Amino acid sequence: MSSDAGKPLVREAVAVFDTVETMQDAIDALQSAGFDRADLSFVAGEQAVEEKLGHVYTRVEELEDDPKVPTTIYVPNESIGEAEGALIGTPMYLAAATTAGVMVAAGGPIALTIAAVIAAGGAGAALGGILASFVGAHHADYLQEQLDRGGLLLWVRARDEAHGRKAVDILKKHSAHDVHLHGRSG
Repeated sequence: MSSDAGKPLVREAVAVFDTVETMQDAIDALQSAGFDRADLSFVAGEQAVEEKLGHVYTRVEELEDDPKVPTTIYVPNESIGEAEGALIGTPMYLAAATTAGVMVAAGGPIALTIAAVIAAGGAGAALGGILASFVGAHHADYLQEQLDRGGLLLWVRARDEAHGRKAVDILKKHSAHDVHLHGRSG
């Protein structure tokens, strides 16, 4: 199937959720039903939308069927947690390992080396914790921004009409509203 512009038509189910929990439940159900994580997308951040559309939107409903809306991929909460863990663990490890290397190379006493490694590891973990809090806060701010504008907008790409109807049924079962199927140029 093609659009008027000659680009292929992409079929999508569209839904708006009032809570992160109901959206996550729907995403889990979609994935259990065979939808790929790559088929799920959300509204990009406010700045990206304003740059692409040339205006600020006030309600997510304004964006549901606009093919020009910039989107972002679905990032599961587990991935946010993994990123936060890496941001804490990596500086901790690097600081502790570097300090251990320096202390051993300098021929420092073992007790002092251990104390320095613990202190450096703690400082690295603290720095990583600060970085991780930015990641978590950014994600939470993004979700709250969407909720403040009427809900969390989710698009689910479908292979065909039947696949799209399956997505619509799942979304409706999980408290989504404004659920419908549409096509946009791909």
